[in-house]
Amino acid sequence: MDHYIKVNVDQFYGIEIEEFPAQIAEVALWLMDHQMNTLVRDMFGEYYIRIPLRKSAAIHCANALTTDWEAVVPKDELSYILGNPPFVGAKWMSDSQRKDIAAAIGHVPNYGLIDFVGAWYLRAAEYIKGTKIQCAFVSTNSITQGEQVGALWGWLIPQGVRINFAHRTFKWSNEAKGNAAVHCVIIGFSLFDRFPKLIYDYETITSDPKVRAAKNINPYLVDAGDVWVSRRNAPLCGAPEMESGNKPIDDGNYLFTPEEKDAFLTKEPGAAPHFRRWLGGDEFINNIERWCLYVADIPPNELAKLPETKKRIEAVRAFRASSSSAPTKKLADTPTLFHTTFASGTPYIAMPEVSSERRNYIPIGVLTPDFLCSNKLRLIRNASLFHFGVLTSGMHMAWMKYTCGRLKSDYQYSINIVYNNFPWPEPTDKQRADIEAAAQGVLDARARFPEASLADLYDPDLTPPTLVKAHGKLDRLVEKAYGKYFDSDADRVAFLFDRYRKLTADLFTETGGGKKKRK
Repeated sequence: MDHYIKVNVDQFYGIEIEEFPAQIAEVALWLMDHQMNTLVRDMFGEYYIRIPLRKSAAIHCANALTTDWEAVVPKDELSYILGNPPFVGAKWMSDSQRKDIAAAIGHVPNYGLIDFVGAWYLRAAEYIKGTKIQCAFVSTNSITQGEQVGALWGWLIPQGVRINFAHRTFKWSNEAKGNAAVHCVIIGFSLFDRFPKLIYDYETITSDPKVRAAKNINPYLVDAGDVWVSRRNAPLCGAPEMESGNKPIDDGNYLFTPEEKDAFLTKEPGAAPHFRRWLGGDEFINNIERWCLYVADIPPNELAKLPETKKRIEAVRAFRASSSSAPTKKLADTPTLFHTTFASGTPYIAMPEVSSERRNYIPIGVLTPDFLCSNKLRLIRNASLFHFGVLTSGMHMAWMKYTCGRLKSDYQYSINIVYNNFPWPEPTDKQRADIEAAAQGVLDARARFPEASLADLYDPDLTPPTLVKAHGKLDRLVEKAYGKYFDSDADRVAFLFDRYRKLTADLFTETGGGKKKRK
């Protein structure tokens, strides 16, 4: 039987930083060898077992980021590298992990944006140069989202890395006590193209995958060209600017619940004209009532008659002056002003920075000037119903889902990454008018339920059929403006990446094999 069995545990090498798990890995490979031997028995009908155990895996107890991999196993003897590197976000690393990252990948521009797991991709890519070694890592899905894509894959792709298969986002958890479920991807890559390329897609994060062939798999794990979006300071297609809302830095002195507002006005009724409805992300989505005492435009002679309001201003001054941040200390000189201010004399578009992944659409609204919004909302002044319609369409939502970052599993909308890079359609006058009419239809459908919050309206289990129908009509009209209809978000975003590539063609140059390299 040994003549036919070509795989044994001594062909496996590993690096594990903790001593006990390193020993467990060695035992686990023996157990797997035994399981494979039982399959041999079933196939050939002959008892087969390797007892006594004469061979074992070479598991090194060491730090995989600082260890020389060539000293563990010569690369000319290696066929595959695979593993499940540690999941630690770029902002959550320990001091020792940051030192390891700096030592291992400090030469990569913007490496500080890359999650801990991303360092294994960079180490592997450098190790497999000049070889036919294939790699695959289980990873947090954050390395395929948001600003991190440009930092990690913007380095890997020009080095020749090609993604050969990918499992898109799924939830992975085990039975360990207290183990948290993590949203993962699995990415197989090498320095050469392997065909067929396969994408494993999950209808929900807990469902079984459906596999489909792809011509190319890009860093967002989409069947599209190798392109990635980076921070952009202005919209790509001449759309109106998106801004963050107001940032008071007031220690809560200017913000009131309804009860707090009533109590304050009992003491100082003269302050009533200076209260404005305040909306943060939660207030906007859940229709929570909150108020802001807006003192920036109160004339000094009138302010002199409002002693309770003056106490609030002094409290803000003292709070800012006590800060350890020099810019915040400077703001103490102007305590009546917010750190950043957004004010519009006309209606404007608002969307939350963070929204639940359960929603098919981010709740987007049109607000009147009497509302004040916090920096947890993204705002667009001088926008039309056309802009509202495109932003609340399935096309924009697909782009957002693939390019935004995440807060836990929730969508975290970025102005510089998502909005400013969005490839807008170029509609005819008739198409623009149709989109505006359909966008108004969405607002009218919402207005039929005045007591329902946006959270209620966009809960997939609660959305009224009339609103579903209105969004469906809008989606079709926006797709028509792009020149075709789509069957899935993957198809939509693949089209949008291709359009983005054409709109930013001056940022890329051709390399060998028809690939493009970022300038």
